[in-house]
Amino acid sequence: MTSGGSVAGRDALPRQGQYRWIYLWSWPIRAMHWVAAISIVVLAVTGFFIGRPYFMAGGEAGSPYVMGTMRFIHYVAAAFLVMTGIVRLYWLFAGNKFERWKALFPVTRKDIVNLFRQMKHYGMLDKPGDEPHYVGHNPLQQLSYTAVYVLALIQVVTGFALYVQATPQSWGFQLMGWVIPGLGGLMTVRFIHHIATWAFLIFIPMHVYFATRADVMEREGSISSIFSGGRFVSADHRYEDE
Repeated sequence: MTSGGSVAGRDALPRQGQYRWIYLWSWPIRAMHWVAAISIVVLAVTGFFIGRPYFMAGGEAGSPYVMGTMRFIHYVAAAFLVMTGIVRLYWLFAGNKFERWKALFPVTRKDIVNLFRQMKHYGMLDKPGDEPHYVGHNPLQQLSYTAVYVLALIQVVTGFALYVQATPQSWGFQLMGWVIPGLGGLMTVRFIHHIATWAFLIFIPMHVYFATRADVMEREGSISSIFSGGRFVSADHRYEDE
């Protein structure tokens, strides 16, 4: 006999049944995920401090160089985020079929149809069991993660454009100096950088919620896959991306 739970009045899948384990995420992808997550949190905290230093020490001679320390931490975290982006870019072509670029863009007709079916499922507007099943990222996840990568690129470009303003003779300024005039000035670039930070902070709790929800509703180990590299999938389902 099987037993199931309930989430917002909807029956979760039973705990028992036939399952098989599938390897999804190689160790560079898993490492990149956690390094990027930590980097984004550090960037947000230090970035808000740089923008408005609430806890800035006074001007006494013995006070620590707080702003300089915060800026250094901010730039180091940015460097780590860029490195994770390089790893992810490489793995778009070197990874398995769940990690390659085709798994990040819902461009086929089937994926576009399933995108709206998945939205209905997350909104609890469908019947349990009507949702499309994916071993890797479903189309809504593909779209949201692609948007996050674009958002990270915007953050990196605007962030380094702001960074090089202090060194107008450097190669970095020669490389990134076009950004500020191209986007309408220093205040506009700062505003874009700030708004993009809030977009990350909105995405993070949504990401945690949907990952947790998938674990509770489907009981297939979605969250543990980012630690172990794989997850269990039901033998009773047909998966769209297999």
